[in-house]
Amino acid sequence: MITQILDRRPATSIAEAIDMMAAIDGTLPDADGLKWFNRLYLRVTEAVAVAVAAGVVFQDPPFLERLDIVFANLYFDAAAAGDVTPSSAPSAWAPLFAARHQRGISRLQFALAGMNAHINRDLPDAPVNTHLQLGGMPLPRGPRHADFDTVNGLLERVEAQVKTEFLTGAIGVIDAAAGTLDDVAAMWSVRKARELAWTNAQVLWQLRPLPALSAEFFARLDSLTGCTGRGFLVRVNRPAGVT
Repeated sequence: MITQILDRRPATSIAEAIDMMAAIDGTLPDADGLKWFNRLYLRVTEAVAVAVAAGVVFQDPPFLERLDIVFANLYFDAAAAGDVTPSSAPSAWAPLFAARHQRGISRLQFALAGMNAHINRDLPDAPVNTHLQLGGMPLPRGPRHADFDTVNGLLERVEAQVKTEFLTGAIGVIDAAAGTLDDVAAMWSVRKARELAWTNAQVLWQLRPLPALSAEFFARLDSLTGCTGRGFLVRVNRPAGVT
């Protein structure tokens, strides 16, 4: 249970978001599938923080920092809803919370299922809320979209590092299962998912004058993302004796 940690939300800075993710990582046992998405997300958020502090060329750093905070809080809200009662989580997140204690699902699968929910469901909402706070609108081109795209390289590098960590070594599954897991991972492209998320953010922005239609669009997106999430969490074939 991570209720006490989540009671500290919302995070108001990237540092606070990292502290909450680190606390979750230290609290959840290895057998809890949520731990592995959270660890991946922790690594990603740390990489973004380092890039901002190191002066990586972002054209609008305040926007990127605010987007990162808004985005993280959507994860914390989903975790607070689904931690005790998985069915209370948003549809996109429900498969991960329902399966988080099941055996026979790899750490990489849990991480990918969380990425699917967070990027395909939450990320379209985050730029809308961020622009409402800071002004402007999500445009198909421009400094903010360029910064959004710059983050893709960071995400892909962290994803590759974490994939290796989850598949090998003391905390990974045995090599005999890696081929099947590579097939699962091939279903996911973080860059393409983020491109679609930005497009969906533009759609949600344009639908603001039509709240009923906007809510219906987002509900359908949430539900479809949940269907995809269940596909990531299918038990993989493992050699005899491995669970």
